[in-house]
Amino acid sequence: MADFIIESPFKPAGDQPIAISSLVNGLEEGKSNQTLLGVTGSGKTFTMANVIQKVQKQTLIISHNKTLAAQLYGEMKALFPNNAVEYFISYYDYYQPEAYMPVTDTYIEKDSSINEQIDKLRLRATSSLMSRNDVIIIASVSCIYGIGSPKSYSEMILDISVGDTIDRKRFFKELIAIHYIRNDQVLEPGRFRVLGDIVEIFPPYEDNAIRLDFFGDELEAIVFFDPVSGQIGDEIDRVSIFPVKHFVTSDEHINNAVALIKDELSERLDNFKENGQLLEAQRLEQRTLYDIEMMLELGFCSGIENYSRHIDGRKKGERPYTLIDFFSDDFLLILDESHVTIPQLRAMYNGDRSRKETLVEHGFRLPSALDNRPMNFEEFVSSINQVIYVSATPGDYEMEKSKGISAEQIIRPTGLLDPIIEHRDPDGQIEDIIFEIKKVLKRDERILITTLTKRMSEDLTSYLKGVGVRAEYMHSEIDSIERIKILRGLRLGSFDVLVGVNLLREGLDLPEVSLVIVIDADKEGFLRSKSSLLQVAGRTARNVNGKVILYGMKESSAMRHLMDTTNERRKIQQDYNIKHGIIPETIKKSIKDIESSTSVADHYERTLEKDRDTFDEKIFAMLDDESNIAALEDKMHKYAKEYKFEEAAIIRDKIQSLKN
Repeated sequence: MADFIIESPFKPAGDQPIAISSLVNGLEEGKSNQTLLGVTGSGKTFTMANVIQKVQKQTLIISHNKTLAAQLYGEMKALFPNNAVEYFISYYDYYQPEAYMPVTDTYIEKDSSINEQIDKLRLRATSSLMSRNDVIIIASVSCIYGIGSPKSYSEMILDISVGDTIDRKRFFKELIAIHYIRNDQVLEPGRFRVLGDIVEIFPPYEDNAIRLDFFGDELEAIVFFDPVSGQIGDEIDRVSIFPVKHFVTSDEHINNAVALIKDELSERLDNFKENGQLLEAQRLEQRTLYDIEMMLELGFCSGIENYSRHIDGRKKGERPYTLIDFFSDDFLLILDESHVTIPQLRAMYNGDRSRKETLVEHGFRLPSALDNRPMNFEEFVSSINQVIYVSATPGDYEMEKSKGISAEQIIRPTGLLDPIIEHRDPDGQIEDIIFEIKKVLKRDERILITTLTKRMSEDLTSYLKGVGVRAEYMHSEIDSIERIKILRGLRLGSFDVLVGVNLLREGLDLPEVSLVIVIDADKEGFLRSKSSLLQVAGRTARNVNGKVILYGMKESSAMRHLMDTTNERRKIQQDYNIKHGIIPETIKKSIKDIESSTSVADHYERTLEKDRDTFDEKIFAMLDDESNIAALEDKMHKYAKEYKFEEAAIIRDKIQSLKN
């Protein structure tokens, strides 16, 4: 198996060599908790990569923010091109959990929209962990939710080799058991088809499909091929076919689980009837028996995760299996922007528990559904081997666990100084903002503006567009892949000003940004705390012209802390620059570098490029314009009449998106 090997023209510089050495020594000495304090632009990601290369351990990097996780994924993938760098975040574009509100007697059924590209990346992450050791996974806090037993998952993996004698009917049943669907006409992800002596399988976690060439029952060849063009790729001697879903189990486990579910159901029904809760009893019996029938017939049912305790064979109250259980025992955990990530990890359990208790109490779920949950924080901590907390502003928890700062990165190898901080009166701030924007645009640089509310962001963006400024806004309702596309657009100059609320802080690598504007900077609270202002100011610390303008009626303690801290750090960096003869320069990244660091959006971009080949330019230009819905509908019907169903489907999906 390949070792972790960094491919980069750069070597550790500034504070990085000392930080790397200190962290590696701590890991080798068996320290379970360490904290890396690193200012924005000091190369914390490069330090993390060097630590991974030296200790050679499977690594899980958890980020609190999907956008930041995507950036880390792109950067790590560029640094470790020959190793398995994977991406694991929640695959829901939209998620409405199952819930019941007793006050209004309202039951809300689970509703969700799964992003197939992210689902593919999640499946690739677990398949990599099962098949190799050189794995780095960048994850959001969703990685502490249950995803099924790794033991059951591994038992369902199909390993086949050239020369094997395979009973094809049994093989097809095994594929169906791990949720592949047979379709002899169209080969899509999660499907397989049979063409005489050839069996073609398209694993959902791969870009290419697998062709198995049989002679009778003997497997003669295994090759990868492009399912669209049919172009033949590598020929291999052995392949492992992983399940389509994380919640998979054998018939034996299903039968055992069904027996346990029936026992629990009987006990629960007796309890309801004793208390005179006949409606709840009828509701629970009807739902549970239906789910049991589906599991026995299909091996799966909607909401099967609610029976995971019985399927996995766990005891009551025992924590669920999560992504962490797929790692080796000696894995390394890195909590990026730990001052935000840790509070998120703490908060996941309680909200989930409260909602499910209501469902159980009113007969919508069995009590065992309570064990389909995220890990609580104590369980998470107990599952960790060694952890490195990484932040420019570490919290009290990290400092206590690691007994202070383990390593520090204050010096930027680029020589860049912390930004200049200016406090301005909010009177006439919009005119002042436009004046500052025009100055920055003359240098072909970008601007971030952070507001306190989503409505303010939208209104400000509309106003800026009205006066000729190319501006966009980003908020929590924009899905993960689309956010990365927006950031890529900002960096590539598709627009100049990005407005947002709290999505523009920790860790975002935006060297093209030279001005950050904070509106209502004096309104102290979570979004204007000491750590928040330090983080938002850091977005312009990668540009030699970096400046932060704080608009506020008064100077808050958080604003004063920001100004004092940046002045102190500027002096340290200036002394270092003078000593080593460094002239600060903005970090300049090529289009290729930018696209690499936002590579998780590549699927989206590839789809658009494919569409360009199909559509004429006028139709393509209409896709983002709400006023053209009627024209798009006409074109969709025209394509359908011409049997161009793929083109019609693309326009149909875009129309639905615009209407939503």
